[in-house]
Amino acid sequence: MTLLVTGGAGFIGSNFVLDWLADPAAEPVVNLDALTYAGNRQNLASLAGDARHVFVQGDITDRALLDRLFADHRPRAVVHFAAESHVDRSIHGPGAFIKTNVEGTFTLLEAARAHWSGLEGDARAGFRFHHVSTDEVYGSLAPDAPAFTETHAYEPNSPYSASKAASDHLVRAWHHTYGLPVLTTNCSNNYGPYHFPEKLIPLMIVNALAAKPLPVYGDGLQVRDWLYVGDHCSAIRTVLAKGRPGEVYNVGGWNEKPNREIVHTVCRLLDELRPDPAGPYARLITHVKDRPGHDRRYAIDARKIERELGWRPAETFDTGIRKTVQWYLSNADWVAAVQSGSYRDWVATNYGGRS
Repeated sequence: MTLLVTGGAGFIGSNFVLDWLADPAAEPVVNLDALTYAGNRQNLASLAGDARHVFVQGDITDRALLDRLFADHRPRAVVHFAAESHVDRSIHGPGAFIKTNVEGTFTLLEAARAHWSGLEGDARAGFRFHHVSTDEVYGSLAPDAPAFTETHAYEPNSPYSASKAASDHLVRAWHHTYGLPVLTTNCSNNYGPYHFPEKLIPLMIVNALAAKPLPVYGDGLQVRDWLYVGDHCSAIRTVLAKGRPGEVYNVGGWNEKPNREIVHTVCRLLDELRPDPAGPYARLITHVKDRPGHDRRYAIDARKIERELGWRPAETFDTGIRKTVQWYLSNADWVAAVQSGSYRDWVATNYGGRS
């Protein structure tokens, strides 16, 4: 038996593949990734020589490639991470988000449906299509509003979240129309190892170590629920093993915190673990113009996955953020490798006009 994982060289996808194959008895993984800017083979370097990991560079919009992979490897499940995933990039270039997140998910669903339709008996009954999505599809919450449940209305406010909402709807429709046995998880903000340094936490770490400004949007009081990526991986494994086809499960860390607090926490940890002779890292915090349509608060109600499947996060924010900062301090070569010329150009484009 085999898993087909899409986007398995990206942040969450690579963490999932590494976590899955850490078990010596784990099923093989066919890892399909287009290796766009945030996909990185170096994330998977520890799997070199492991015959259980088959890496394929390719695009989920390539139907012929997908058909070959399904025919050659006959996966018993698809775990679909592949997506353009950064709100700021979606504002500057929404077309790529529609192509990958909407057209790509449609193409993958059709290829999976064709494969599943040809299965029989236990193989057909046991097949799963697990779609990994985001809490951003639900929109923004008022400060005193209850957290997002799985029945919350979709109210996406950015090109990114709109494209993910569309993909969620396609997955739902392919279950209700064609019977494809799908599972969907909507997660809160992930953090941890191998996180591309355009997102808040890794950007603060790498900028602080380079004595560069730490850009905080607006007043910094935007609230997010933070989920350690290792916990997210364990949730996906749980849903894949025990989730009911057609169901949606919210995955959160029970860690609602404003961005400003996150930045100060990172600074304090760096002060402790890698003190700067020039002074506390918080001196580098710089408030910049907020991004358009910036949602004020996300919060995940993760009681359904706990109640029905018995999953809860293992990490608190304090333990998870310490692990994360320590990982970046111990992996300076990885950080240097991903900070290419295109990365520097992106940072200049996104933050250059916000001071």
